[in-house]
Amino acid sequence: MESLGLQTAVNVVSLAREGRFREICDLFSPALRPLVSADLLQEAWDAEVGRQGAIVAVGNPLSDEGAGGVLVKVPVACEHGGLTVVVSVTHGGQLAGLQLAPASAAEPVAPWQPPDYADPANFGETDLTIGAGHQAVGGTLSMPHGARQGPAVVLLAGSGPNDRDETLGRNKPFKDLAWGLASRGVAVLRFDKVTFAHASEVAVKSDFTLADEYLPQALAAIEILRTHPGVDAGRIFVLGHSLGGTVAPMVASKAPSVAGLVIMAGGAQPLHLAMLRQVRYLASLDPNASAASAAALEALAEQVRRVDDPGLSPTTPATDLPFGVPAPYWLALRNYQPVTVAASLAQPMLLLQGGRDYQVTVVDDLALWEQGLRGRENVSIRVYPADNHLFLPGSGPSTPAELEPAQHLDPDVITDIAVWLAESGA
Repeated sequence: MESLGLQTAVNVVSLAREGRFREICDLFSPALRPLVSADLLQEAWDAEVGRQGAIVAVGNPLSDEGAGGVLVKVPVACEHGGLTVVVSVTHGGQLAGLQLAPASAAEPVAPWQPPDYADPANFGETDLTIGAGHQAVGGTLSMPHGARQGPAVVLLAGSGPNDRDETLGRNKPFKDLAWGLASRGVAVLRFDKVTFAHASEVAVKSDFTLADEYLPQALAAIEILRTHPGVDAGRIFVLGHSLGGTVAPMVASKAPSVAGLVIMAGGAQPLHLAMLRQVRYLASLDPNASAASAAALEALAEQVRRVDDPGLSPTTPATDLPFGVPAPYWLALRNYQPVTVAASLAQPMLLLQGGRDYQVTVVDDLALWEQGLRGRENVSIRVYPADNHLFLPGSGPSTPAELEPAQHLDPDVITDIAVWLAESGA
């Protein structure tokens, strides 16, 4: 599999150098093909090569194989600098993603380093199995030292095949979170998503839904903490990030013993609409490419409209829907109202939002949470103006490129969560 991914990535670079962008489009998976524009790819390539100068050499690719496929980084040296072609390849050898990144992206990823707010002397870690049978996934429990029973948190990662650390390039925001909270006396259980641990099995499961993506492992994790001798069974919280925040109220509704919720950048706007908004935002970052991206945006908009169509049925082809996700997933998600479910719960909640987040925004999502939970004295809201979707501080408009350097979760976020947990259910 890895050799196929390397071959595909090197082929993409060769085709780009020869100007054969339509052939690159044909390499994408059928679900993504309608969203890819040869003109847009060429404009992005020509603009980057124009800035860096003529290509003088193509280096040896670096690859990282995961449950969903292979991520390959091809270094390209130019007259005045360089760039990295980042290619995501499925197990079947089809393209799932293509990005032009800074030259530094091709450097080997250095081992993760703890943030300053983490003190490994204050806790220990144990690897666990979460769930049973074909739904079992790996997890890690960060347990503070000491005999006192204290609070505990189950972490729910965002959309896609995330590992237990929510690893994104050089960053591991869930590991930051776990080590930061465990250093402050909070037990934290994080786990690989089933879409990461069992990607091939999920890919062929046409009736897979949001509940299948989260509930079995989340409920099993809560039960592990409930019976752990070092955990106060009455102070187990659920913390969800992004889509994990969206689904957190559903988890709490199925586990009434949960003491409260922490929702970090939880989407409240319907996911298919949020996807379209995000793609439009990314297209707007390069006004010169807006014309070339118009056709791809319209193709996605048509797929989004089909999700809202009353005629949507389990047999609607996945290729007609956003990003090739099967109809049963959209049907179940369409019937789930996270804010309404959250409003029906009595538990306290802490909602956190990055001010620079373009994936989940203050205007489109946090406003809906605020409206639905208005008047609740046990709901607290914090906005971090400098933070992006991963709660990494920065400045200016947020872009995917800013996620490349190694960074750590905003320390204020760790402090606010720890203080809130201490004050809730104490």
